[in-house]
Amino acid sequence: MMKISILKIDIFKMNVEITQPIRILLGVLDTANNLAIKITTDTGIVGWGEASPCAVITGDSQDTNYVTAQTIARLIKGKNALAIASRMQEINSVTIGDPSVRSAFDMALYDIAAKAANMPLYQFLGGEQRELRTDLTIGIKGTVEETVAQAKSIIEAGFNAIKLKVGRPGLDDVPHVRAVRELIGPNMALKMDSNQGWDYPTAVANINAMEELNLQYAEQPIAVWDYEGLARLRKKVNLPICADESVFDHRDALKLAKMGAVDYLNIKLGKSGGIYIGLKINAIAEAAGMKCMIGCFAESRLGLSAAAHLAMARPNISFIDLDSCYHFKNDPVIGGVSFDEKIGGLLHLPDAIGHGAAFNESDLEQDSKVTI
Repeated sequence: MMKISILKIDIFKMNVEITQPIRILLGVLDTANNLAIKITTDTGIVGWGEASPCAVITGDSQDTNYVTAQTIARLIKGKNALAIASRMQEINSVTIGDPSVRSAFDMALYDIAAKAANMPLYQFLGGEQRELRTDLTIGIKGTVEETVAQAKSIIEAGFNAIKLKVGRPGLDDVPHVRAVRELIGPNMALKMDSNQGWDYPTAVANINAMEELNLQYAEQPIAVWDYEGLARLRKKVNLPICADESVFDHRDALKLAKMGAVDYLNIKLGKSGGIYIGLKINAIAEAAGMKCMIGCFAESRLGLSAAAHLAMARPNISFIDLDSCYHFKNDPVIGGVSFDEKIGGLLHLPDAIGHGAAFNESDLEQDSKVTI
């Protein structure tokens, strides 16, 4: 077996301001406090990864990722970077937490493996070029007018899909969703995500009240732990249900599939711990007749590049929600996925080998650099 040994690992903190903060029920995102991982091999091949922790969902933070990254780096240094299954089993055995930083090592290893094979990552994963077009998210706004104003700017930017953050008390979300539907017309893709914001009766009431608004799906309408409630809701309402916070890994996917609890699964690399588990989630979904979406936290274009390659390689990943860096104040990434300048939301993946993205090291926090 070909062997490429891990020579050293550099760990950096990375902080980027967001020009248009996004409010969801769980809090406000106004800065991306991420971590960059650079793995250098004995052949000179370098792989890059990114962690984008979201403590209220993933239970980790930039600081916990920073410490865990050093433990993982010591564990895998000197070992074969191409033996991804073995490396990820070791990495996943370090902790059941910190999925974001486990994902960063995962995408760096896949970057190395695809480069060693002289292939773009999507091709290394068995895929081919296909169109990927992301939606753009509207956070929870104070007034219907503010929601409509942002929807209007999204239409003017040429996007063909909008995701609305919901989860307000009672039926307060209904006028926001109705106003956006009236603005965009009957056919443009519109979906909503309550980030666990409703209880079961409120979810039923809201979804029934919006039945005529032609929504694609309701994402994580109720609490993360309430699998039975999701299954009951799915049978009660006439709208597909998508699990997000309820599905971290392939074991969660299997439970949801066996229960018939949801229609779709949202894969986020920062939840699943990376591509290795993301592939397993999609395989379970596909076997159960469920489509997947690919989502994000606050990744830069580097993390989004890895996610886009996974989506490109698996046609069962049908819904694309890779918009996190759209409002970054600065772009620290060289190469990688880009947004089309004319067609809103259309993603372009270059045919560079690996995932095609690297960080400009001068944009990373130099004082935080640790080399293992």
